[in-house]
Amino acid sequence: MFTPSKVFLTSGVGRHREHLVSFEEALRNAGIACYNLVTVSSIFPPRCKVISRKEGIAQLEPGQIVYTVMSRADTNEYCRLVAASVGLAIPADKNMYGYLSEHHSHGQTDEQAGEYAEDLAASMLATILGLDYEQDASWDERKDLWRISGKIVRTRNITKSAVGGKNGIWTSVLAAAVFVP
Repeated sequence: MFTPSKVFLTSGVGRHREHLVSFEEALRNAGIACYNLVTVSSIFPPRCKVISRKEGIAQLEPGQIVYTVMSRADTNEYCRLVAASVGLAIPADKNMYGYLSEHHSHGQTDEQAGEYAEDLAASMLATILGLDYEQDASWDERKDLWRISGKIVRTRNITKSAVGGKNGIWTSVLAAAVFVP
């Protein structure tokens, strides 16, 4: 059984006249193009440590099968804003699992998409912790309430947005949480 003990966050952007190559360029920009990526659902394992991208990549080998939670958005529309974000919510109890969320959008800035993804992850964690969930409350209001509870210790996100290029050039953005064995 494989339960990751480490994770790193990364993001990238790519542009090319071919859709697939644009995505490949985004993977290269994120530093994860040389791995066989397997996307998984959104559970942040108990006792998992967030490490730097540089530290994580140093522990992986080209061609290795690597599990990731990934968000991706693409466009070939001129001036179309695309964003990809992964949010992370870590519980105070390190023996409990947390949540990762994927959010892909059109028309949102880095900040907007990042806050949304972070809110999604924290909301999922809050529901299993039995915390009050006010759907109509703002992210800042919920974040303050949950932090005061002492049950959610940290939230964060990794986000990349970009604007589509001219002449039908594809623009791809991605954000990923990459698990390290």
